[in-house]
Amino acid sequence: DIYNDYEGISNIKTINDNAGIKPVEVPREIIDLILFAKEWYYKTNGKCNIALGAVLSIWHDYRERGLDDPQNAEVPPMDLLLGANRHTDIDKVIVDEEKNTVYLEDKQMRLDVGAVAKGYACERVVNELKEKGYTSFIISSGGNVRTVGQPKDPSRKNWGIGLQDPNGDPNDPNEPSLDILYISDQSLVTSGDYQRYYEVDGKRYHHLIDPVTLRPAEYFRAVAVMTEDSGLADFMSTTFFLTPYEEGVELAEKLGVDVIWMMKDGTIQATENAKSRMKYLGGAKNTD
Repeated sequence: DIYNDYEGISNIKTINDNAGIKPVEVPREIIDLILFAKEWYYKTNGKCNIALGAVLSIWHDYRERGLDDPQNAEVPPMDLLLGANRHTDIDKVIVDEEKNTVYLEDKQMRLDVGAVAKGYACERVVNELKEKGYTSFIISSGGNVRTVGQPKDPSRKNWGIGLQDPNGDPNDPNEPSLDILYISDQSLVTSGDYQRYYEVDGKRYHHLIDPVTLRPAEYFRAVAVMTEDSGLADFMSTTFFLTPYEEGVELAEKLGVDVIWMMKDGTIQATENAKSRMKYLGGAKNTD
C-alpha cells in the first residue's frame, strides 16, 4: 500500500516516507517482491520500473482530480513530470537482505509496485493452496487469472479464459469475449487502457505511463501475457504494453514469453504458442 499507514506495520508507504532518511525494516514478502521487480527490470528493457513512483503519483493525483471534477480535468505539465523523472533511478533502491531493510537513497524517490504486486500476491496464495493439498482451482483477481491443474469436469482438459474486448463494457457479465484461451497451470494477465483512466478535452488518459514519454503509452488497447508464474505475467503485461510491437516481438522471443497484443485498429497479434491456445485466432479446442 503506497497511500495508507497502518499501526505497527511497515509497508511501501513507510519506505517512501523515509526516502533519503533511513532504511526501513519490512516483512520478507516486501523484500522478495522488490528483488523480483529489480531482477526482471534488468532482464527486460527497463520499461516496467517500480522506482517510477514520483512520476506515477503525479498522474494519479491529476487523474483523481479529473474524475472528481471532469469539467476542470487537466493533464500534468511536462516540466513537472520531467522534474519527477529525475528521481526514478532503480539503482538507488537499496535492499539489505540480511537486515530485511529497504532504503531509497534519493529523498524525492517513490516506489510504486502496482505493476507487479497483485500477480506476485496471487502466486503466493497459489503456493499456499498447493501446500494444503489443492490440485484443481482457478483464481481471478481483476485482470489476473491463475489456473492450477485441470478442471474436475472430465469433459474439459483445460480452463477456458475469456479475453476482454477493450471496446466492450467491462461491467457487463454478458459481454462476449474477444477470444478464449484454453490453459492449465498457467497465468493470464492483461494490461489495458480501458479501466483506469480519465478524460481531458475528449481524450482518454489511462494509468500505464511510458517511462520514455512520461505519458500514457499509445501502442495498443491491451496486452495479455501467459506464463506459469502470476507475478511474472503481471510484470510482463505492463512491460509489453509499454513496448513498441516490433521490439516486443523480439523481447518475447528472447525471453520465451507468450504474448497477445490487442491493437488499436481492432486486430490481434500473438506469439505462436499463445495463438495455439486461442479458440478463434488459433482454432484451439478444450480437448487439445
